[in-house]
Amino acid sequence: MPTPMALNLCTSPKWIGTTVFESGSSSKLLLGSSSSSSTSSTTSFSSSILSCKSVGLKSLSSRRKNGSVRVRSSLDTTGPTVTVGQVTEVNKDTFWPIVNAAGDKTVVLDMYTQWCGPCKVIAPKYKELSEKYLDVVFLKLDCNQDNKPLAKELGIKVVPTFKILKDNKVVKEVTGAKYDDLVAAIDVVRSS
Repeated sequence: MPTPMALNLCTSPKWIGTTVFESGSSSKLLLGSSSSSSTSSTTSFSSSILSCKSVGLKSLSSRRKNGSVRVRSSLDTTGPTVTVGQVTEVNKDTFWPIVNAAGDKTVVLDMYTQWCGPCKVIAPKYKELSEKYLDVVFLKLDCNQDNKPLAKELGIKVVPTFKILKDNKVVKEVTGAKYDDLVAAIDVVRSS
């Protein structure tokens, strides 16, 4: 199986999106800037790309043409970066842009604290899930004082709490370090 490269999130008023590039054969990637005029500037560079698969793209198009991939994206503003197959640490500023960019993909958020024993026990298993489910975005949020507004907005009562989101909405919640319940909830949301 090809090794996935970074999942890049682009956020700006015109373009919000994510694209996964998996390593494989060499292709050329052309990036066109979001421009209000009919001409758009492009930047080219070589990259090892086997395939380009969309991960919740909004106003972001990609297509394969003559052995190259063309991705329309904003070159002016880039947002947070998520790596497929890994858990990404988020905060109150990066959480919603990542969730919005994920579009209709399933997003799982591990809400934890540094001092929580059960949080530390389930963390390696959560990482294993991120390596297993490459079509799901795995995030973690330290519910410290800095992130308290987001934790409160999401309605956390105990740690760990796992919020599963689809289409920018919380659709499932698992409280406590209940691995089997978490896997079952992820499978239900993925299949819906």
